[in-house]
Amino acid sequence: MKQITTIGLDLAKQFFQVHAADAEGTPILNRKLRRAEVLRFFEKQPACLVGIEACGSAHHWAREIGALGHEVRLIPPAYVKPFVKRGKTDDAEAISEAVTRKTMRFVPVKSAEQQAAGMVLKTRALLVRQQTQAINALRAHLSDLGIIAGIGTTKIVGLMAIVRDETDKRLPKAARFALTTIADQIEALALQINKLERELVAEAKRDQDMRRLTTIPGVGAITAASIKALIPDPSGFKSGRHLAAWLGLTPKPHSSGGKERLVGISKMGNPELRSLLVLGATAVLRYVRGHANAPKWLGDLLGRRPFKVAAVALANKMARIIWALLTKGGVYRGLERAKDVASA
Repeated sequence: MKQITTIGLDLAKQFFQVHAADAEGTPILNRKLRRAEVLRFFEKQPACLVGIEACGSAHHWAREIGALGHEVRLIPPAYVKPFVKRGKTDDAEAISEAVTRKTMRFVPVKSAEQQAAGMVLKTRALLVRQQTQAINALRAHLSDLGIIAGIGTTKIVGLMAIVRDETDKRLPKAARFALTTIADQIEALALQINKLERELVAEAKRDQDMRRLTTIPGVGAITAASIKALIPDPSGFKSGRHLAAWLGLTPKPHSSGGKERLVGISKMGNPELRSLLVLGATAVLRYVRGHANAPKWLGDLLGRRPFKVAAVALANKMARIIWALLTKGGVYRGLERAKDVASA
């Protein structure tokens, strides 16, 4: 019997699909496994190449199977899809075929600590969304009664004071009872968000890479923590330009017939990390616009392009600087020399 050299594993909640092939790609095995049978199956197999789609629980199974001596590679689902012939049951076979491609791109396997850092960031993002929903609900309900406030979260304090003011006759009793609950939720969420942000700042001070990243204008503790959690292996990118393209901060090419045509920003990367970089770049440009001693090239950029276009361009440059610091070491050397570092 031929020896198994490649295995495609299609993950699920209870029933997993396994497709095994030999060195020539000839199918040897195609069967279902219960969740409890997966590790026992791989314990009996010789060391081989295992392909898994990068989806929920993929990093956990990659660590567990890799500990048994197998080489595990995670593949983005979009890169597996072209190899699927017809039905859902072909996914394991498609993974087995895709993992052997020489030009295939893989996702680095994250450690449990890296996943935990990502959970902190996702929890904060969830709480921020809930806080925004509660603030919008409070604004909407009070506007129905003719009570409005200015733009910004700082103006919500005045609205919550109105809700809790028993002497204010503009609010019916039932409305005050309901809106007090929303006001309490807004304050509770703010406390939880501040608690998570304090932990992120403390972690940024302890981690050497994060300390170096926060020296870049526009990169704070939350952005640095997001970079460390979402980009576990920056050396996997050939250059800073590849990292910027992966984050979706470059124009999307749409060329044909020898004519190059660049359309809008691709937005193909992680949306949260891209948003953090653009927000950081926006803060830097606001500082530049109000200071005469700011770097000349940033002032010239604002003079040539609209503000938001310049913010995306600066976010692209920040991504390239981040890659240079993480892969080559050293510290940030200032905005005046940012072009030299970013061009690496």
